[in-house]
Amino acid sequence: METTFTVSVFTENSIGILNRITIIFTRRHLNIDSITASESEVKGVFRYTIVLRTHREQIDKVVGQIEKLIDVIKVFVHEDQEVVHQEIALYKIRNGLLSNGDVEKVIRENYARILTVDPQFMVIEKTGHVAETQQLFEKLKPYGILEFARSGRVAITKPMKELSTYLKELEH
Repeated sequence: METTFTVSVFTENSIGILNRITIIFTRRHLNIDSITASESEVKGVFRYTIVLRTHREQIDKVVGQIEKLIDVIKVFVHEDQEVVHQEIALYKIRNGLLSNGDVEKVIRENYARILTVDPQFMVIEKTGHVAETQQLFEKLKPYGILEFARSGRVAITKPMKELSTYLKELEH
């Protein structure tokens, strides 16, 4: 049975590392649902958060290959119940609708907020899981969405072992 996995890849900051990581998924014909990259809590260490749906055996093979890459420090795999995660979505709609109380009501009911108001458009922000951001998209669709963008998953793990703890263990 396919499961959604969140893969956290910790690397040194080197050119082409993201490409080398994604090629491993491509070779195994795995589709990445989302990917985000940022600095981690450890100076000089970067974190790639990759979300995909596959089988446990397949993800274990991929992780083994990724960990063999020279610039990769460590890879962790988690199922949804083991992580706290969010995404951010931005919606751009025509500004003439702001006077319509219906749009304001939709924004409030979905715990979204208006980021900017321009003479011709407004930008709305919603943070949540994919289902929540998609639900707001569907509710705003009748008002005419000019643009829509959703980030990839940003996740932290529920288990308490920190990357810095793992790095100290490696030193010994």
